[in-house]
Amino acid sequence: MILGLYVHVPFCLQKCHYCDFVSYPYSYPLAEDYLKALELEAAYYARLFPELKINTLFIGGGTPTVLEERLLSILLDCLQRHLGWQQDAEVTVEANPDTLDLSKLTVLRRGGVNRLSLGVQACQRHLLQLLGRTHGYQEVVQAVEDARQVGFDNINLDLIFGIPGQTLDHWRQSLRLLTRLDPNHLACYGLQWEEGTPLTTALDKGRLKAVSQEEELDMYNEAIIFLTAQGYRHYEISSFAKPGYYSRHNLCYWHNGPYLGLGPAAHSHLNARRWANTADVELYVSQLAKGVAPVAESHPLSRQDSMIETAFMGLRLLEGINLKQFYKRFGLHLTDVWQQEVAELRADGLVELKDSHLRLTPKGLPLANLVFSKFV
Repeated sequence: MILGLYVHVPFCLQKCHYCDFVSYPYSYPLAEDYLKALELEAAYYARLFPELKINTLFIGGGTPTVLEERLLSILLDCLQRHLGWQQDAEVTVEANPDTLDLSKLTVLRRGGVNRLSLGVQACQRHLLQLLGRTHGYQEVVQAVEDARQVGFDNINLDLIFGIPGQTLDHWRQSLRLLTRLDPNHLACYGLQWEEGTPLTTALDKGRLKAVSQEEELDMYNEAIIFLTAQGYRHYEISSFAKPGYYSRHNLCYWHNGPYLGLGPAAHSHLNARRWANTADVELYVSQLAKGVAPVAESHPLSRQDSMIETAFMGLRLLEGINLKQFYKRFGLHLTDVWQQEVAELRADGLVELKDSHLRLTPKGLPLANLVFSKFV
């Protein structure tokens, strides 16, 4: 059984002001306890699914690279011993620029990591401070240079547009500066206003003003125009890659493929079932110490559930949904299952049928959530 593996490392130096992901202030003793629990969880799934073959691994967070070199080595060794990964697997670690140095990068590279995903988000100091980031642009430059020096030849940079106070010129400057670093992949996300975060609280209290939808759309379109001109392929709503550098792990999600998640709050999709671990790191540790799987919720997926997820996840890709593969997987034609919805979306110019694919049109790209809602 070939699948993707996600590992959640739930620690950060500090929580960013826009983030609602599960993370905790970094503590060395708690990190050690977490790694002991992670080993127990990895061993549990190795016994439960001895036929697993990992072809993509993504270690995310949190900020995995807040771990000291010794703990990073323990983490990678644990995963390799219990679950392993195929020789040609894509192995990604998420990192913040200021948590990296040559020593840590060497540990990652020697441990089998071959792809680095750096959270940059912006290049302007005042925007980084607003977001609660702990680095500046020069740390990004240094991290990329160091990563190349130790042998990383697959680097992704994350960027956010639609930040309060961000102008189109700021956005253009960030795109120019980061493409000079020659990353293999860029992910450009619109800012999400998550409930309960400091940024959303400031907005609700009138201390911040959101960027207008028109300005945000201008930034999104600028990314498409500029990055395409620089030789990047726009292959997913938010993702741009040089040829041969699509994110294989994310493609697993977008094709609604199977994956296993380890760590607090990690989600899994396997054998027509979805389940999620407890988000509480101390409960995660204590349950595994007792020999109990740390699953907080689990539910089976009907064929209809899987068809819905396959449809709206597949539409995130610029190539769209392969209708022949959809029929092979479910024994039904997508255009029969959602006949009226597809007809209406085509009439509105939001989707098109081309080369046996149903895909978003340029008009439909910025309205993707509206399109997705038709399939739910």
